[in-house]
Amino acid sequence: MKKATTIMKKNDAVEANEGDNPSRLIDAKIEELSDWRGETLARVRNLIRQADPDVVEEWKWRGVPVWSHAGIICTGETYKTVVKLTFAKGASLEDPSGLFNSSLEGNTRRAIDIREGETIDEEALKALIRAAVALNMSKKAAGKVKS
Repeated sequence: MKKATTIMKKNDAVEANEGDNPSRLIDAKIEELSDWRGETLARVRNLIRQADPDVVEEWKWRGVPVWSHAGIICTGETYKTVVKLTFAKGASLEDPSGLFNSSLEGNTRRAIDIREGETIDEEALKALIRAAVALNMSKKAAGKVKS
């Protein structure tokens, strides 16, 4: 519990020093990790940006990187043994490459846990990002039709 409090204070300090610019906060988080988790988070962030150049980076829930486009695409949480990409509407997405390996029992979310030394199918991840954006856009369009 003591360690979690320390991490929270670090994130609060980063937030105070960097202002409210989410991209800078994500940069600082990657640098703060300075290990395989930071490298992995940086790599998936780059893939997300490649898949969707219009992606919006956000910083929510006291230190969680979030990528959005017409709604949340995914979050990038870092834990001691995994970097977890949680897709907000993952249960509604096709995953032909079988990237989802966590949170499989839920009705809404799905996640990809990446452990140290593991590689990720970059093309499959980019396809999943594009599918999440398309789903968000279709739901947004459907919402506009109802108005």
